[in-house]
Amino acid sequence: MEKLTSEKIKEWIAVEEDDFYIDKFREKRGIDPDSSVFYTTISRMVDSNELRRKGRGLYHKIKRVVPVPVYSVQRERKEPFKLFFPTDFDTSQEFGFAEHVVVRNGDCILIAGESNWGKTTLAMQFLAQNIEYNPVLLGNEFTKDNEPTPRFLNRLDTFKESGIVWIDENGNDRFSLIPVYQDFAENIIRDRINIIDWINIETGEHYLIGNIMQDIKRAVGQGIAIIVIQKQAGAEAGRGGQFTKDFADLELLVDKHSNTESRLTIGKCKEYTQLITGRSWAYGITKGVFLRDVREVIKCPKCYGKGWRKEGQLNRPCDTCQKSGWVTK
Repeated sequence: MEKLTSEKIKEWIAVEEDDFYIDKFREKRGIDPDSSVFYTTISRMVDSNELRRKGRGLYHKIKRVVPVPVYSVQRERKEPFKLFFPTDFDTSQEFGFAEHVVVRNGDCILIAGESNWGKTTLAMQFLAQNIEYNPVLLGNEFTKDNEPTPRFLNRLDTFKESGIVWIDENGNDRFSLIPVYQDFAENIIRDRINIIDWINIETGEHYLIGNIMQDIKRAVGQGIAIIVIQKQAGAEAGRGGQFTKDFADLELLVDKHSNTESRLTIGKCKEYTQLITGRSWAYGITKGVFLRDVREVIKCPKCYGKGWRKEGQLNRPCDTCQKSGWVTK
């Protein structure tokens, strides 16, 4: 019988599961329960931080992460990803924040907005403005029974008014449409712009959005993930609260601005050339796809965003902002 050595025990542990019970391991390898070599080896591996005790008889293999060289290795610096943002139909200008946002390969852009106030319009704008990248559109808004819905096709046709061409010279789609309602990370097409409209999570499980976004970011590789979720009116984050912000590199919050307009606010921006967090832009939507009269807005300085101001003992509508609480900057 081969002599039991510390080296042999370490070889066996190397091919074991990350978590293993010491008694089962010993029985599987036919190791004598009274073997001093076995228990000494295990003890020394714990002391040297190769193993960690997790519970009674349960051990975890510690995997050392290899340090990443920084300046000692010559490597090409990657330029920011040139992502094109939604534009004003009349002026062809992007939102005012676009020039200050630095987008990197692998980033996640989160659109969190009130229901029926233009989240899908923004998603469609990202699709149209970045059509040259052959983007991917995933979600439950655009298909039924594995066919594009009439509303979706109508929106695509309307975009032609702005010169968007959806097919190439061979008649093939310039984007991929993937009808998924869950398992989004598994259906991501790696290294491309993936637009997901929208992720729906059951009530009571909104905290799961963090893990879902993390999985999507891992799956997208060198591409870009643009994720749409729901948000309550006036909330400073989408459903899931802080968990929605953890893996977002750029967070766009969409609210009702007036009876006819929406408002986009920068909730978070991880990298920028000029501070833009907290700034807001109002805009109208026409034909379901076009943004019009995009302008930066600030809270009314007269009523401090309340829409009403004190006159003596009375509250009166603010005549500066016409009760909206906002004025053009």
